[in-house]
Amino acid sequence: MVRTLALLLAQLAAAPIVSEMVETGDRRPVDLASFECRDINRSTVLQRVCYDPARHDLVVATGGSYARYCGVAAETVDRLLGAPSMGQFFNRHIRREAAGGRYDCSA
Repeated sequence: MVRTLALLLAQLAAAPIVSEMVETGDRRPVDLASFECRDINRSTVLQRVCYDPARHDLVVATGGSYARYCGVAAETVDRLLGAPSMGQFFNRHIRREAAGGRYDCSA
């Protein structure tokens, strides 16, 4: 058993680290290597929230697809994660603000 565990650990140590890439709704790939991601299990709207605090970029999985929001303050992400209804907070304060507005990445 110890030998099997040692072999498994050696294989894990030798495995290359591959960053995760996701494609957003606008067909742009986003490398999540610099993002802190959390799987969400207490929301019917959000499945995953990934945030890059250095770039203030937020990537959110909703309905099985990813969307990217730019210029999102860390305080806003903290409020999202702590909201009683994450879906309502997201729809009111982030998604609505993205369409040609404050969190639109193409602006």
